[in-house]
Amino acid sequence: MTDELQRLRAGALAGARTLRIAAGLTDFPPEIFDLADTLEVLDLSGNRLAALPADLHRLHRLKVFFASDNDFTELPPALGACLRLEMVGFKANRIAHVPAAALPPRLRWLILTDNAIADLPEALGERPRLQKLMLAGNRLRALPERLRQCDRLELLRISANRLDALPDWLAAMPRLAWLAQGGNAFNEAVEARARESLQAHAIDWHALGCGELLGEGASGRIHAAVLHGPTDPQEVAVKLFKGSVTSDGWPMTEMAASLAAGRHARTISVLGRLAGHPDGQQGLVMERVAPGWRPLAGPPSFETCTRDVYAPELRLPAATALRIAADVASALAHLHGRGIVHGDLYAHNVLWRPHAPAGEASALLGDLGAAAFAPPGALGDALRRMDVRAYGILLDELAGRCEEGASGPFTDPFIGQAAALAQACTQARTTDRPDSQALAAQTQAWAEPAGRALAAR
Repeated sequence: MTDELQRLRAGALAGARTLRIAAGLTDFPPEIFDLADTLEVLDLSGNRLAALPADLHRLHRLKVFFASDNDFTELPPALGACLRLEMVGFKANRIAHVPAAALPPRLRWLILTDNAIADLPEALGERPRLQKLMLAGNRLRALPERLRQCDRLELLRISANRLDALPDWLAAMPRLAWLAQGGNAFNEAVEARARESLQAHAIDWHALGCGELLGEGASGRIHAAVLHGPTDPQEVAVKLFKGSVTSDGWPMTEMAASLAAGRHARTISVLGRLAGHPDGQQGLVMERVAPGWRPLAGPPSFETCTRDVYAPELRLPAATALRIAADVASALAHLHGRGIVHGDLYAHNVLWRPHAPAGEASALLGDLGAAAFAPPGALGDALRRMDVRAYGILLDELAGRCEEGASGPFTDPFIGQAAALAQACTQARTTDRPDSQALAAQTQAWAEPAGRALAAR
């Protein structure tokens, strides 16, 4: 990234639409303004910046601005004058103040994870295009009342704060589908009991032989490992968390929810928490998924914001789509039955295998990073119906990727039925959505004849 700064200063980046510099900057390089007519994405994460120039709006085409891992104590007011700016990311700074003037009028995606914010301006609720709001790891005791006006809001991360309660209006947000809310004052008692269970399921680092990297997400890295015990060695996977706060909240909340979820054939079971790591890293020890499983999609992009990115060539036989839908619904119903909401039900958190044997899982629902224990009563039910909305979006995506002209009498009916069920799951009034038990029953009823027809070929 230092080379990128040198190239910028030499005038070698004329016409650039994207610029990333991490070079220990303490001042905003004025040469960036030379790119004003083309620059759309600016990433200055990993520097030592504490302020931005007041005339930042000269970058009149700027849509995305990242400044994570810097030294800001205030969200810079200069951002608010950038009329095309849609995505703002200031993760892991020292921000304690968010002035209303710092919020761009076209704001769609705001990341303020891991800061020191105690309150937010009511003006945040006056950004009608807001879809994604990430606030985990702050000091919030309440949310702005006007946030209820943001009827396009789909993803909200408010875990690891100091909220005494969730506002009642949150349950009525018509498009909210992905909510992380663990690690707050209102759910401390139930999480404390779950953490006690974690203590009884500790697995010592020295009993593990850690191997190759299997995958990496925003919150941690997953390694292949072998667990040595009194019986035969067991192949497992170890998730090592990257820090004390993730984009979804605290690792301890994820670990507690993962263990409380128990075992289910359509989830990735957790064996215990990691203890005794030489660097003090937190981690989870999980079942190892056999080769042949792969993510159903990739995570959202800048352009899609809240929608996963599928491989363009992905086409699914209707029977496969049916089985994936049924497996995910079964897993979700299991979690809800254990008092847990997933909070991040996305295709990129679903593993699938194209040629699963009959009677075995075609899909596994994983990644409980945003999972939490549902509060009792109507609010807990509303949180479960948010998961149902997320499932409806996934179901619609599956139906849209079915192969055209696929053989079998169940194909066309599935596409129509799936579209109708997806519409029921995503309707604006949360109380009118079906529950996860009904989803599991309905999709299983579809999948069984499809599976028999597929096996008969």
